[in-house]
Amino acid sequence: MRLRNCLAASILASSSALSANAQSIDWKVFTEPFISSAYAQTIEWQKVDDIFGRKPAISGEVHRYGFPRSDLTVTLDGVTIKPSLALGGWIAFMPMHGEAMAMGDLVLLETEVNPVMAKLIAGGLEITAIHNHLLRASPATFYMHVGGRGDPVKMAAVIRDALAASKTPLTPTAASAPPAIDLDTAQLDQIIGAKGQNNGGVYAFAVPRRDPISEGGMQIAPVGPMGVAQAINFQPTGGGKAAITGDFVLTGDEVNPVIKALKSNGIDVTAIHSHMLSEQPRLFFLHFWAVDDAIKLAKSLRAALDKTTSTMR
Repeated sequence: MRLRNCLAASILASSSALSANAQSIDWKVFTEPFISSAYAQTIEWQKVDDIFGRKPAISGEVHRYGFPRSDLTVTLDGVTIKPSLALGGWIAFMPMHGEAMAMGDLVLLETEVNPVMAKLIAGGLEITAIHNHLLRASPATFYMHVGGRGDPVKMAAVIRDALAASKTPLTPTAASAPPAIDLDTAQLDQIIGAKGQNNGGVYAFAVPRRDPISEGGMQIAPVGPMGVAQAINFQPTGGGKAAITGDFVLTGDEVNPVIKALKSNGIDVTAIHSHMLSEQPRLFFLHFWAVDDAIKLAKSLRAALDKTTSTMR
């Protein structure tokens, strides 16, 4: 079950979404109509659902399962971080020739990294990155990116077994209406140039790149559920202010222009790294953090987005 040497597949590209809690977000908001292939029909999705004990968010042929760290109380700069702001672990499967490509991002405490990794490796999955997304957060959290190719039922069993080596909640909480977003969301939409969505009390944007992205020779589509869209999240903190975090998906020549745009506007750059091993074009993921007036932050983020090859109004 390796991402490398994947067979090329002809899949219609569609728009985006973001890396957050896949259980509550409606990915269809961020995608265009998608042509379904016969390959997806051979996958026993109900068995995958049963293994994970939850239903996926479905966008086109991609099935994405959310594993938010709702058990953790993580604080940063006086803000208690909602799971959908920066603690939304997930696994997504994209069908390909009767099998599936798996990609995901697991949110772990430091003590959980090696036990989870051992289980994933033993089960034949790949570790594609381990790193921080935030700075100064308490407790510190780490993000393990995983990948694989094969029978999604077997991969799901490996992933669940690995998650059981952590304290990640394996029983989903009952669905409820998200809290209202105490921000001028219409103005945020206008500034960012995309339509945001209330994701568990966090106003979440996804902005797709204009260039197609492939991994192991297979085009990734839709890009959002597979974690390769520009993700921008606003968590209201009161009085029109917000905590922001997320990640920009950048080619090498875009990294430093985006850094300069963010830093010149008072936004911290907290990490720059890869998430995958053989993607084309080569991509770097730049994470950020700030707490300030939401409209001011949105204008600063738009200035950074304008340095990228992205689809915006």
